[in-house]
Amino acid sequence: MTSATDPILVIRLGALGDVVLSMGPMAAIRQHHPKARITLLTTKPYAAWLKQSPYVDEVWIDDRAPWWRPDLLLALRRRLITGGFARVYDLQTSGRSSRYLKFWPRHARPEWSGIAAGASHPDSNPDRGIAHTIDRQREQLRLAGINDTPLTDLTWMKLTDLARFNLPERYALLVPGGSAHRPEKRWPVENYAKLARLLSSAGVMPLIIGGADERGLASTILTACPTARDLTTATSFEDLVTLARRAMLAAGNDTGPMHLIAAAGTPGVVLFSQHSNPDLCAPRQPRMTILRRDDLANLTVDEVFEPLEGYLVKGWDD
Repeated sequence: MTSATDPILVIRLGALGDVVLSMGPMAAIRQHHPKARITLLTTKPYAAWLKQSPYVDEVWIDDRAPWWRPDLLLALRRRLITGGFARVYDLQTSGRSSRYLKFWPRHARPEWSGIAAGASHPDSNPDRGIAHTIDRQREQLRLAGINDTPLTDLTWMKLTDLARFNLPERYALLVPGGSAHRPEKRWPVENYAKLARLLSSAGVMPLIIGGADERGLASTILTACPTARDLTTATSFEDLVTLARRAMLAAGNDTGPMHLIAAAGTPGVVLFSQHSNPDLCAPRQPRMTILRRDDLANLTVDEVFEPLEGYLVKGWDD
């Protein structure tokens, strides 16, 4: 049985959308263990950002070493064992993270919340595979004795100075990309170009958000809509949340930045194809509309613009 001050480990390796959805559970864990030293095991892209959160005291980086690098795995094993953790909350619940329980000798294993064989607080919900991430993790924590799990709250994030972008008052965020190895989750870029023109005609500057892989998409959109702005590779997590809080609206594919934007409270639309299920992973913020087609090429620009136009007419406070 853990005491009030026993060290706690939380595991959440990625990806970005999943990390955002897990911030509610991380807040619940902090509330349940207010005096404990909580360490987060995550991957490098999220380490510095999550260290700023009020939910953890320390962040460790898991390089997700391949199994043929036993030297790296042994180093992680030593670090975990010497951490003195009394309980582990595995929010990743993957094969990799579950195997970490075996790093500890059987007689010295910490309490474990997750799906690993031998977990002291197993997530035994038979429907976990068909439950939304939020509901699944709430149930996992309930089985570990935590009954109040809020939605993600990003108000702890530090706002950044957007002056360097020289933006108008009315702008919208477009997220036309996504995982490079999942192109089937993307709405055709030509449609984003048409949407950008519609927004521009309504007096709203489209801002294109993404990483280096999205520069080509941004170029296509800018060719069709020169009044748009390319912010690919230009925004940190903090920049994106600051932009989102001030944006008129947002539209994008099922990808991590849209989870951040939704959690910031921005109204808009998220587009899902048959290759991802909104019942399992969609943002749940009330002003974010979910649109789905098996093939996103069959989703028209008018269908996407209709709810956006409604947000423009009604404004933020409706």
